Amino acid sequence: MIVDSVRAIWCRELQCDDISVDDDFFALGGQSLIMVRIQGAFLEELGVEVPMDQMFLNSTVASISAYIESLSAVAP
Repeated sequence: MIVDSVRAIWCRELQCDDISVDDDFFALGGQSLIMVRIQGAFLEELGVEVPMDQMFLNSTVASISAYIESLSAVAP
């Protein structure tokens, strides 16, 4: 599932093992440099490019996962 992959990326990049799907990226100590690394991991590991504005708008594992899943729903 996408949510499991996203959570694993967040855990790795935020160096925290107990992230829930509803935890807010910024409340976990996330900042722009970490966000850029996560954005790169999404592209490399999931094959999806997530624009920075969507990373800010979808600041939980659940919401960014839903966004990523919506991208594959519209892909040809």
